[in-house]
This record gives sequence, C-alpha cells and structure tokens, in this order.
Amino acid sequence: MAIEGPLKELGVHDVFQLLDLSRKTGTLAVTSELRDNAGTVLFARGRVVGATIRSNPHRIGELLLRSGKVSKADIEKARLAQADAGDDRRLGEILVESGALSSKELERQMRLQIEAVVFELLSWGEGFFRFEEGPVGAGSTVEIGTESLMMEGARRIDEWSRISDRVPSLSAVPMFAPVADDGGPQLDLLPSEWEVLTRIDGEHDLRSIAAELSRSDFEVAKVVYGLVTTGVVELRMGSGASVPPVERVQTPLMTPVVTAGVTPVVAVADPRPPADDLALGFSLLRQADYRSVLDAWSRVLAEHPSHEHADEIREGMVAVARLQAMLEKWHDV
Repeated sequence: MAIEGPLKELGVHDVFQLLDLSRKTGTLAVTSELRDNAGTVLFARGRVVGATIRSNPHRIGELLLRSGKVSKADIEKARLAQADAGDDRRLGEILVESGALSSKELERQMRLQIEAVVFELLSWGEGFFRFEEGPVGAGSTVEIGTESLMMEGARRIDEWSRISDRVPSLSAVPMFAPVADDGGPQLDLLPSEWEVLTRIDGEHDLRSIAAELSRSDFEVAKVVYGLVTTGVVELRMGSGASVPPVERVQTPLMTPVVTAGVTPVVAVADPRPPADDLALGFSLLRQADYRSVLDAWSRVLAEHPSHEHADEIREGMVAVARLQAMLEKWHDV
C-alpha cells in the first residue's frame, strides 16, 4: 500500500503520526523542489529505524569524528578493512569490533544521526511525501519512538520561530559586520561555533554552509543567530529567498497517483466497489481485525476520495489506528 500527498495539505508531523498510530513498516520519501532536497525515513511497526537526507547525509563516520569518539586513523583503518577484505559490514560495526568504539556509543551516535534528519524534515512546510509499505532491510539496532521525535521536533520548530526575526531564511548570506571603534565584542565560542564562523565569507548562504559542514540547517542557523545578535555578523538576502513554493516533484519512489484534496492517496492494484470495502471494514471491525479495517477503508478513500462519508471514514480510521496502537502497547496484540 502506498500513501502520498502534498505537505501543504498533510504535514510531515501528521504523516509521522499516522504511520505511528497504524504501526506501519516501510519507507517514507519526502521531497522539496524549493529546497532542492529530499529525505528518506525508515519505519518498523511505527518506530523510526533509519533516516537519510540528500543535502546533509550525516554520515556516521563524520559524526563520530566531530564528536571526538574515534580518530581519523580509526576511520581510515575501518574503511580499508571494508575495501580490502570485501567486508560488507557497516563502518560502525567494524569500529566496535576493533575496539575503537563501544556498542553503546555507536547506538547513541546512530540515534543522533536519525534525529538530525527527522528534525530537519519536520521543519519542511512544502513539498511532497510518499510512503511505500514493505520490508526495510536488515534489522536496525536503533529504534526511536515516533512520538518522542515529534515532541522534540515541535520544540525545535518553536525555537525556529524565535530566531526567525534575525535569521529569516536559510537563503540569507552571512557576512562580517564592520568593526566598531572599540574593536567589537569579545567572542567566547565553542569549537562547533568557531567552525561555522570560519565558513562565513559573504558569498555562501546558510544552507550551503550547513551542507559543507555536514551540519543541520537548525544548528547553523542557531550559531548565526547568536553572531547576528552580538553584532559580529550581518545578513543579506540571497537570490533564492523569494522563490515561490512548487506544486509537485516526483521522487524515485513516486509513481503517478492522483492526489485529491487533503486525503492521502492509497494505491491499490485491484479496485473494488466502495460499498464492498466499506461493508467489509465494518465486518472486520466487529471481528477486531483492526489492521484489515484500515486497509479496507483506505481502499474506499483511494478509489473514491469524494465519497459522501469520506470525512467520517477518515475519523474512523484514526480511531481504529489509536485503538490498535493501545492494544499492541499494553496487551501485546
């Protein structure tokens, strides 16, 4: 089953909540032509087990180096082991086996890697999403509750709104402010903040600086906000700041499926009359087969998005998904 739609009608936060409540397993692709970016999130029974983003891949080796948990020599040795011996293990697994890194620290860094991507995607207000249900590959050692991710994501979005008065766009180009007669403020910066400062050249915008440093847009914007507030840096708007939202772009996972209104489209191979699936859903509901209820009623909405009872069906699906989630959480159903 595939679900897709525009983010301006069904936000990333809502998509995550739907996948969490219905305990879905599969791949969510989110794309934004305005940002020239795309991300992928892997779900296993509603929990996030992996995430990547094209512009800022957050490679585990780079994260480990930046955090000081391993040395450059450790990374090079692990990569040589992969290349010379045809080792198909992941870089992190090799580092753990060699003793350069503990398994607990690897899991912590992998969690940070996933969170960085998810938090960035949650801030997107335009673009398109597509969820493709199915296996997501080898089991991940990290599983993150979707609800906790959304709560932290909401907190970060609030913080974005707080800094937007001084950092209005990622297309803004930072440049050093003229030096005051008194020499300007004294800087007391963390290494990660100095790293951003050294990339300011009056030509690159915030998004390109984040990509160059393999840091999230949020992290870089926060650092620049502090520099602007203290008068060290000024911002000018880049040419891409006023680019209007786009209507649609297809990701590699996307197939041409008609999207109607705010209803995510569910692609099915064998359409049946809506009355059959609607009645089937009620029959399955009486049997407490909640997952099949969701599938049956999803087909109704996919084949007839303007169904006279569409709103009620959607409300019923949310209620069924919540009930299914409660049963799985508390009674191992």
